[in-house]
Amino acid sequence: MELIILRCVFLLCAGGVSWIINTALPSDADINPYVVFAGVMGIAVVAIMGDIFIPRKRIDSISAVYFGVLIGILLSYILWIAIAPLFAQSLLVGNAVKLIMGMLLCYVCVSILIQTKDDFRFLIPYVEFVREVKGFKPLVLDTSVVIDGRIADLVNTGVFDNQLIMPRFALSELQAIADSSDKLRRVRGRRGLDVLNRMRADDNVDLMIFDRDLPELAGQTVDLKLVLLAKHLEGKVVTGDFNLNKVAKLHNVPVINLNEISNSLRPVYLPDESFNVKIIKPGEGAEQGIGYLDDGTMVVVEGARNRIGQELEVRVTSTLQTNAGKMIFAKFDARG
Repeated sequence: MELIILRCVFLLCAGGVSWIINTALPSDADINPYVVFAGVMGIAVVAIMGDIFIPRKRIDSISAVYFGVLIGILLSYILWIAIAPLFAQSLLVGNAVKLIMGMLLCYVCVSILIQTKDDFRFLIPYVEFVREVKGFKPLVLDTSVVIDGRIADLVNTGVFDNQLIMPRFALSELQAIADSSDKLRRVRGRRGLDVLNRMRADDNVDLMIFDRDLPELAGQTVDLKLVLLAKHLEGKVVTGDFNLNKVAKLHNVPVINLNEISNSLRPVYLPDESFNVKIIKPGEGAEQGIGYLDDGTMVVVEGARNRIGQELEVRVTSTLQTNAGKMIFAKFDARG
């Protein structure tokens, strides 16, 4: 409703502008007032249609253009004061130089601000309002977490409302994997590209491809580039890679490890609790059988070696937490 009122007021203002222009024209001017009115109203309608057909606008991009133009005009004015005496004899040439200089400086300033706005994440101008919200920091994705695919499902749950950053160098690595001659690597790479495309197509996911080359990233490995970029953006690294996790912690960069999240969400079984599990294969022990829960947790069952292929009710004796996940040790009583 507010936008409708604003657009109506804007059209009224456009009509007022056309009336002011017509009243300012000389009486002997060979210009039809209706042509002026139609021209001004046409420009207003074009502006409104552009506003309607571009619904999603980024305040940082708009600010970059706005302040870039202001800075360009200010620099042009200051520079013109310095060089104006050189064109005192030719007003026409001086005006032409002033216009060209203003045009060039405005373009350069807007271009620089647009390319550097992500480093500052400014709103008005180059000011970042610090919000005491833990989810404000951007999340830098690595190739392993994209290939894994769970990040897309996790984002769809609404747990993360952060901006997701996919660096250009990580995307290039993913494309190289997708073009690999090895069939398994090629399939993994293409799956990662499909996951990225799915997230980009989702309007609720704020995914940005970071394609700027920072000087401190030159000559570094991909893992170290990810860590340095996250540190530069004051964000977090999202990964499933154990080594990248260690490197990030060495640089005091926060890490979100999807494997740790997965392990923390697995059901907890206490000693003497019972549940059903299907025995898949024999274990290393003489009487052991191996089964798996729906989430992939391995269950080692004593006394179930001869029950392969059967679903048994087992009783938990102990659990073991490892870096690879959780293992449950249970016992099957054939007499039960």
